[in-house]
Amino acid sequence: QVQLVESGGGSVQAGGSLTLSCTASEYIQSGMGWFRQAPGKEREGVAAILSISGRTSYADSVKGRFTISQDNAKNTVYLQMNSLKPEDTAMYYCAAGGYGLGHWGFPYWGQGTQVTVSS
Repeated sequence: QVQLVESGGGSVQAGGSLTLSCTASEYIQSGMGWFRQAPGKEREGVAAILSISGRTSYADSVKGRFTISQDNAKNTVYLQMNSLKPEDTAMYYCAAGGYGLGHWGFPYWGQGTQVTVSS
């Protein structure tokens, strides 16, 4: 059973930056992704990355502001978030074992880390 541990969430003012990290208990051959869920809203894909090729995908709402990257030697994926907006406020989840922005494709999930952006 793959375990995922997230870190890096917190509170920041609009325009600020945060970096999320997610470390897996073993190497993920397929891909990893970041998802978020705000209260009363459905979980949405934010960014994903393929482990071997490094190919990435992003939600339109974060393109140009967020960057997903990975360090395969550390089984870790990062989400650099810049120019944060209040609408980015959500619980952010790391997922592993799939690719793309559809949450149904990922069998492994972290517990989530809260990101709060104040105006």
